[in-house]
Order: sequence, then C-alpha cells, then structure tokens
Amino acid sequence: MTLPFAPDTFAKDKAEALAAQRGLELTHPQQWDFLQSAESLDLQAAPGSGKTSLIGLKLTLLAQGWSSATRGICVLSHTNTAKDEITHRLSDSPAGRRLLGFPHFIGTIQSFTNTFLALPALRSRGIDIQTVDDAAYEHAALRLLDNHRGYFKLKAYTERRRDGRDLVAGAHYICDAGEVTVTGPTGTLPFKSTSPSGQQLIRLKNDLADQGLFRYSDMFAIAEHHLLRHPDIAQATAHRFPFVLLDEMQDTSDLQQHLLDQVFGKVGTVVQRAGDVNQGIFTDRTQAPLLPSAFPHSSAAQLPVSRRFGTQIADLASRLTVQRRQTIDGAGPQGTIALLLFDDDCVPGVIPAFERLTRETVPDHLLATAPPRILASRLVPGKAEAFPQSMTCYLPTFTSHTAAQPALELITTVRAARALLATGDRRTATVHTWDAVRRAFRQGSGNALPAIQRIERRADSAGLQMRVLLYDLLSADTDDPAQWNALMGRLRGVLPQLADLSPLTAPRIDDLLRHIPPLVPRTEAVVEEAAPMMSVATSIQRAKGETHAATLILECLDSRGRKYDVHETLALVAQSKYVADAPITVRKAAQLLFVGATRPTHLLAFAAHRTRIAPHIEALQARGWLVRSVAPGR
Repeated sequence: MTLPFAPDTFAKDKAEALAAQRGLELTHPQQWDFLQSAESLDLQAAPGSGKTSLIGLKLTLLAQGWSSATRGICVLSHTNTAKDEITHRLSDSPAGRRLLGFPHFIGTIQSFTNTFLALPALRSRGIDIQTVDDAAYEHAALRLLDNHRGYFKLKAYTERRRDGRDLVAGAHYICDAGEVTVTGPTGTLPFKSTSPSGQQLIRLKNDLADQGLFRYSDMFAIAEHHLLRHPDIAQATAHRFPFVLLDEMQDTSDLQQHLLDQVFGKVGTVVQRAGDVNQGIFTDRTQAPLLPSAFPHSSAAQLPVSRRFGTQIADLASRLTVQRRQTIDGAGPQGTIALLLFDDDCVPGVIPAFERLTRETVPDHLLATAPPRILASRLVPGKAEAFPQSMTCYLPTFTSHTAAQPALELITTVRAARALLATGDRRTATVHTWDAVRRAFRQGSGNALPAIQRIERRADSAGLQMRVLLYDLLSADTDDPAQWNALMGRLRGVLPQLADLSPLTAPRIDDLLRHIPPLVPRTEAVVEEAAPMMSVATSIQRAKGETHAATLILECLDSRGRKYDVHETLALVAQSKYVADAPITVRKAAQLLFVGATRPTHLLAFAAHRTRIAPHIEALQARGWLVRSVAPGR
C-alpha cells in the first residue's frame, strides 16, 4: 500500500530544521533509522532516550507531508498521560495540530476500541452507554446485588466466600468461541454457568449492560465479537488508518494486542511500535506464552542512548534489564549513586539523610522545579512482621496521604514552582503549576483539562479566571490552610467549566483540592536559612515516565512479603550477575527497581539495611558508589 504523503516528508534537511526548532539533537544513526522509516517496525527504547520527542518529531513531519483528506494517521498509547504528552508536542506547530482532528486519531488503545468498535456495536443494539469505568461498575454491581431480591442465591453464595463480593464486582465479558460470555476476575467462574448462582451472576451482568454500565475490559470482548460478525469493519478501519504508531507498547496486554492484530495485522497497514519492554510493570509476562506479535520482535530497532543520566546510572540500569538485555549508554549528567545504610533504630532518619545528600549533590535550581522523589514498591505493610517493609515504615505520615496522592502532588508542585519566582521566571512557574493542576485533576476525577496555550483570555471566560488564579496561587502562602482553601474554593468553581463537567460529576474533584501539610517539617531542614525540602513520596509504579533530579528507593518487602527488593537486587549487581537469570520473584522486584532507578538525572539513592547488605558494600563502593550511614535520630 502506498502511503499518502510526499516523497520528501522525511528529508534530512526538513528533519534537522524542525529538530533545531525543538532543541533536539539527531546525532545517532538509530534515531534516523526510526525517523525516516515508512515500514512496519518495533523500537526498543531505553529510558531517557528521547523516544517521545522523536515520535513527536516524526508525527509532525508526517503531518506536513500528509496529502489525504479522508485517510489518517492513528496514534495509540497505553495511558492518557502518554497520549497527552504526544498531543502536547504536536500542539506547537500548525502542521502538528492538524493531527488532532479528522481524519486522524490520537488516543489510548481503550478509547480507540470504544470509539471505532465497541460503542457502535452497543448503540446498534439500542444500548445507551452511561459509563465505561471499573470503579463505577463495581459500585453499581454490588449495590444491585445487595438491593435486588432476584439475586438472593448469588448473594448467599458470596457471603460464604471470602472473595465472594470480588467475584461480582470483577465479573467481565470475554469473547469465547465467537460468543460473548461472562467470567470472573481470574478468568474463570467458581461454579457452572448453568447453576443458580451462575445464572444470577450472568443476569446481573447483563442487567448492568442493559443499563449502559461496563468495565473497561468488556469493551474488548464486545469489539472482538463485533469484528467476528462484521469482518469488513476491520478492513474499513485499516483502510481509514494506513499508518499506525503505537507508543508505550510494553504495557499493552495480550487482550489489547489480540484486538489490534485483528484490525491492523493484515498486510497493507504500516504499524510502528515503540516502548521499553524492561519497563513493562503493568503486564505479567510470566503466566502464559507470549503472542507471536508480542512486543518487541527479535529484529526490533534500538535507541540505547539515554540523555537523562550518565554512565554510572546507565551501567546499573543495563544490569537491571530483565525482559530483554540491553546495554544502555549514558550521555546525560554524570550523576551519583548512593547507598544509605540504616539500622533498626535509624529508619526514621533515612529520608532526612537523603535530603541532606540531595542538597550536597544536586544544583538548587533543579530542586526548585523538580522536588526529590521518594519511591517504594510497597506503600503500606502487609501481614509479615518484618520492619521496615513499606513506605509508611519510613514515613509514618504517608499513611494518611496514601489515598490523597493527587492532592499531595498538586500542593507539592505548587510549592516548588513558587521558588522559580525568585529567579524572575514566572512563565515557567505558571506552566509547572498548571501542569500540576492538570495531572491532579485527571488522577482525581478521570477528566482532562486543556493545555495552557489553549486556555481562553476573554474577559468573561473561565480561562481568564483560571489565569488570574494561577497568578494568585504562586503568590500565596501554600502552607497556610486558610489561604490554600480560599484559592481552592475559586478553583473548585472554575475547573468544571474548563473540563465541561456536569454538576453530578464535578463533586468528584473535591478530594484533590484539600490542603496537605509538607511531608517533611520545616524543622528538619539541615541549614536554618535553607528553603524547605518538599520531597514527594509515591510508589515506583506511579513514578513511571517521570524524570527526577534526585530519587530515593526505599528497601521494601517484595510482593510475597518474603524478600527485600533492594537487598536481593543489589546483591546480584555487586556480584556482576544479571538479574534476568534470577528467580522469578527477584526478577519482578528488579524490574520495578529498574523503573525507579532510571528516573533521576543527578542522584540515585538506595536505602538498605546495613546487616543485609554488608557482604556487598565493598563491591558496590568499587563501582564508584557513595556509601553513607544513617545516624540515629537524624
């Protein structure tokens, strides 16, 4: 199939000119190979390799040369965050903005499935879709179970089982042997579908479907069934989108990949896929054989050069590549890897010790825009008696904030952005603040807000109110609950207008606007005159895709509560062993640590218990690691 774009679309002079405008350096042949390819390919990209910037550049060049008014480019990603990042990069040019509308499509795999396949199928059956959301579905399913007498046998069954209510809340559709059927959260039902409980579960699921209430995964089963009944739809969709680019492929599930294969797997559509399989922490590649189309193909191109960090962090990251061994070349700042040794009585001092080290090693202007991050694979303790085993063991105040992470990130980023005002850079501070509002709003409400350049300036518009409010946010004392709450009251009135929310949906944003005191009290500052260090604590999973100036990874128990993740992983590193050869539990822990360890530009620190890591300290020091002891009471 001939693609509808000009022959010189990817010409070197055009690419170099656009790259120069965006401050990108095209210095490696692997970048050019991907940028100029018009064939199907896979791209395995190391963390910090500039993959998203390169994708944005390629899409803008394609938009400049695209000639069809009815056939378009389809850009898909796993998350809304990744999708928003791509649209943000396209919005800076007239050509790029053309991709934001017909005939093109930019969205998540979920939204693509809903828009082109599942929702049309449901509407053809006369179903008025109310919501596609796991949490909303679970609430409605349990409410129906508890309040409708027609499900009394199913309810009695759930009351006899510890996970009985989870069965009802997590029931979802699958397309099996060409028919849509109901299964449980684990992929099976604990009873026959013809049993009284089975019949009632199926009826409850179908009743909710008739009301227009669905889980996310339901859409894939409905879409697959629709394609089986109407195979011409796949052909028409592939014809509509002759060029498909998929980002963040490492997080694509088998369910999603199977559907994409059905639509775009035939010869004729150019499908280019990019991602980092070593960061695939949201999919489990250990339970079943991989699909033949699983990412990445053995012949995948690579982007091995990271501009985020230097050689030391790159060397460690290379040894933590679990799914596919990759030698990562560090071309960024020559940062520091530190090991913070603690004893049982020093656990509360780990984070303050990290913050003192951060002040020593990271330039102040970087900390003003990117507060240090404290990451953990486990946020709250499990049933094991070991200590420490989670984030809350190191940071007890985190317990009350675990459910309020959107609010925590919002107020912390606003506090950090205010520091930029001292340098006179109000524009950057404003952009940082608005981006924090957008992130928190999406996490807290599931809805999107426009980029700052798309906010109106008319005198009577909500956009102008928002711009004034951003100015006031940067001028107020965010540590004063009264001032913060007054500003949030104004924000509460503006955000629903900017996001086109109905009054019924708007109250969901209340939680993310509340005031949260600093995680680290002002009294813990090392130097009295120094500005407070507003570290942000979160899970490694939540930090995926971020770039930090300084990152601390806390030693926690693994998912089974038996082994410590930092100790098990660093022990292999110290012995020059690759984690890909380790037992599966260690591999899973190491893959999480890979994500956390590839976030920082200047300082990567691990907290490890002195006794456990003692046999390996000398070997890690020989690699150039800095070793510090955490003193009691500090």
